[in-house]
Amino acid sequence: MHDVKVHLEAVTGNIVEQNDIGAIVNAANAQLQPGGGVAGAVHRAAGPELERACRQFAPIKPGEAVITPAFDLPNDYVIHCLGPVYGHDHPEAKLLADCYRNAIIRAEEKKILSVAFPAISTGAFAYPLDEAAEIAVQTVKHQCAQTRHLTLVRFVLFSKSDREIYLRKLRKYDK
Repeated sequence: MHDVKVHLEAVTGNIVEQNDIGAIVNAANAQLQPGGGVAGAVHRAAGPELERACRQFAPIKPGEAVITPAFDLPNDYVIHCLGPVYGHDHPEAKLLADCYRNAIIRAEEKKILSVAFPAISTGAFAYPLDEAAEIAVQTVKHQCAQTRHLTLVRFVLFSKSDREIYLRKLRKYDK
């Protein structure tokens, strides 16, 4: 069990510019290939070695998480999660929670101290942000109670309004 409290924070920014974080989370596609959104940004920033490193794990299913080195990124690792497509992959809430839970498990296995998450499934996969933020914060809070190494979880949001939603959820679960 964890004797150090894990700090949770929400910032506006770019997931590939989290220089002080041990592992960033990639909102991946099933084939773990470069694509649009977060996956495209992560692959572009990490360089072509990332795509090669991912091949051995593909395809992954919604809710699964795998870990690779971060290559040209300023982090040590990239944790790749496949979030559910809202209205298509069921049960969406469980699969989204599995992403966050499994990402933290992968981080623990590598003794990673800090992890940065994007808002998984809220872009092209159309998960409503408020609902996704609730699941993300609740799951991370619960999972962090069972970690031994993690000291910081950062949610990196695209806009100030997205960040406000996450901050509201963080305050709710801090009580």
